Amino acid sequence: MRSALETAAAWLLALIWILPLAYAGWTAFHPAAYATAFRFDAPLTLANFAAAWQAAPFARYFLNTFLLVTMILAAQLVLCTLAAFAFARIEFRGRAVAFLLVLVQLMVMPDVLIVENYRTMARLGILDSLGAIGLPYMASGFGIFLLRQTFKSVPRELDEAARIEGAGLLQLLWRVYVPLARPVYLAYGLVSVSYHWNNFLWPLIVTNSVETRPLTVGLQIFASTDQGIDWSIITAASLMTTAPLLVAFLLFQRQFVQSFLRAGIR
Repeated sequence: MRSALETAAAWLLALIWILPLAYAGWTAFHPAAYATAFRFDAPLTLANFAAAWQAAPFARYFLNTFLLVTMILAAQLVLCTLAAFAFARIEFRGRAVAFLLVLVQLMVMPDVLIVENYRTMARLGILDSLGAIGLPYMASGFGIFLLRQTFKSVPRELDEAARIEGAGLLQLLWRVYVPLARPVYLAYGLVSVSYHWNNFLWPLIVTNSVETRPLTVGLQIFASTDQGIDWSIITAASLMTTAPLLVAFLLFQRQFVQSFLRAGIR
């Protein structure tokens, strides 16, 4: 009985989760007249996607977003890998305190630091740039914690064998630890890309021009009520911006789930 209830609850939650996406798919591929008329004989159309693409410079928004998430992810992978390896395998004074400070970062919402981050970007003179959007996120406490837990699970015997062969710390990290943590890197990459792909508030505050505006900020053009709101075009634009993330998750969902199951607290 309990198992049946849990299964029913899981299906109910899945249905609640999928309904907005299903509605967006229906509305985007049908004329505006059928946005709330769910009929099997409703005509299909791609005009909504064409109208959305022409209403805003989506090509530039896609390029900006791709460059942004790539820059942030590359910096996070380098910084988090080095920090996690130090916390997992290198003995140094104050290691426990330093790692505690990293964990404190997990408890601080990024939105709390918006004002101070804006002041810092203004002092650096890089406002309205991709660097200003990405710089506050390049050191991730979550990434350091996740990779540290993974590195601590690597047997010490592999360290000793590599050191006998003459490997230094960086060689040990690159040839032993990084290959064994590939599933975790993949999962963290998906989390990082999806978060920064969808981030809205900080890019909205720190950017002022089309040349630096990402997709999420560019979508606000469809919220204008000057000419009325066409939900068919809005949902088409939303699907265009979320499609890359949906495809990536569907392709790597197994590795995504398994990596977090393997990286539990040790």
